[in-house]
Amino acid sequence: MAKPRESGTAIASYVLLFVCLIQMQCDFPVFAMLDPLDFLALQSVRKALQDMPGSNFFDSWDFTSDPCNFAGVYCDSDKVVALNLGDPRAGSPGLTGRLDPAIGKLTALAEFTVVSGRIYGSLPQSLTNLKNLRFLGVSRNFISGEIPAHLGRLRNLRTLDLSYNQLTGHIPPSIGALPELNNLILCHNHLSGSVPSFASPTLTRLDLKHNTLTGSLAPNSLPPSLQYLSLSWNNLTGPVDRLLNRMNQLNYLDLSLNQFTGNIPARIFSFPLTNLQLERNQFSGPVQPLDQVSIPTVDLSHNSFSGQISPLFSTVENLYLNNNRFTGRVPSNFVDRLLAARIQILYLQHNYLTGIEISPTAEIPVSSSLCLQYNCMVPPIQTPCPFRSGKQITRPTAQCNEWRG
Repeated sequence: MAKPRESGTAIASYVLLFVCLIQMQCDFPVFAMLDPLDFLALQSVRKALQDMPGSNFFDSWDFTSDPCNFAGVYCDSDKVVALNLGDPRAGSPGLTGRLDPAIGKLTALAEFTVVSGRIYGSLPQSLTNLKNLRFLGVSRNFISGEIPAHLGRLRNLRTLDLSYNQLTGHIPPSIGALPELNNLILCHNHLSGSVPSFASPTLTRLDLKHNTLTGSLAPNSLPPSLQYLSLSWNNLTGPVDRLLNRMNQLNYLDLSLNQFTGNIPARIFSFPLTNLQLERNQFSGPVQPLDQVSIPTVDLSHNSFSGQISPLFSTVENLYLNNNRFTGRVPSNFVDRLLAARIQILYLQHNYLTGIEISPTAEIPVSSSLCLQYNCMVPPIQTPCPFRSGKQITRPTAQCNEWRG
């Protein structure tokens, strides 16, 4: 790696500092000595970045004083161990410029983060020199290019957050091979290709939503340690029932807006989930939970699920079953909970349902929403439906007869 080019003045100043400390004849303030390579690396980092209008992050970066007192710089002895670039306060202006390859010379660095801003260009390949790095977060900027495959050499890396950038190319399999990875957040980029298999037994968060990923997921490709999984807004295909059966620690699951197929396992509704989003896929078959569902929000809309609606779903606060192929009557316990304001959203439109036991004079609580239109029945009660539900109240008789037949 080429050495960072420093002005003669900067280097001379640093040499002078060494000399004066040795001779104990300094006529300016003396600070704890930082490793020379770290000192020069910080200078290079500073030269490649600027404060955006309204930001004063770099005001404290005065290289005639102790760099370990700079904003965002944290030292242990004579080495920089953490570098947090930019003001972390929400809504504050960030930085602009590029990430200088000299960052790779901060060999003791365990944490490197950049707050939201307008930093552009690619990730420096020199990041792979940071063997002690545990946390790498460069999100909400304009980083482009591919994810360096050599990041897989950072065997101590636990969190990698490159979300909300303009990254392209594949997710390197070497990232999936990281042995201690806990969090991988690559959402809102332009990544393509398949989802790699992950080896870390402690991976708890995987967020790859809003990319252009393709292919299917092998049953053993994701570890059962996952608690948060979001793969929405991609082009992923194939069944996931065997994969999901293993993931009983999930508390958030979003597979929406893909092309997944097949059944979903009944036991998924017994997982400690707070949010289950499977909408806008090609899932099919019956949906029969094993026990009363306690997940607050369940969205199975815009699929090809069929069969009767299980009464075990009546305890869901926000239930989206619309745009499927459900048949039969709506279980009576749904009506009881709806009128008691225990259900906030119950969307059943665009199915093949044949009835619901609700009085035409019943008053739906203001806090609740019910939509029944476009089924094989005349809704006994008129309620406002989402605009996209269309204007037809009842499904054509021919379609209902064909589905029954």
